[in-house]
Amino acid sequence: MRAIDTNVLVRLLTRDHERQFAAADRYVKGGAWVPTLAIAEAAWVLARTYGLDREALADAVEMLLGAETLVFQDRDSVEGALAIFQARPSLGFSDCLMLAGARQTGHLPLGTFDKRLAAIDGAERIL
Repeated sequence: MRAIDTNVLVRLLTRDHERQFAAADRYVKGGAWVPTLAIAEAAWVLARTYGLDREALADAVEMLLGAETLVFQDRDSVEGALAIFQARPSLGFSDCLMLAGARQTGHLPLGTFDKRLAAIDGAERIL
């Protein structure tokens, strides 16, 4: 199965460049593998460049998860990250994704200097 990068995900979600959206849509119709890093980068781009608020960003991730043609490198971690992100408004999506990934792989605790992240089960403040 072929893979896609962050730019393809962003075009699928924003549809802000008609030609690129059409090309991205055609490309994923036969199925595409989505690296976890591409999800993290797309979330950052959508928030910083496109100004999506938390709710819209969560909706975008849910839309990707609902796409039948996309296969995720670590779907369970993306779903776990989404749940944490929706429950904890003080955290960014990438922090949630790191914690969810650590949980999925059994590599806990996740060491952090971030007080907000450290307040979540599975994370530990190291200073």
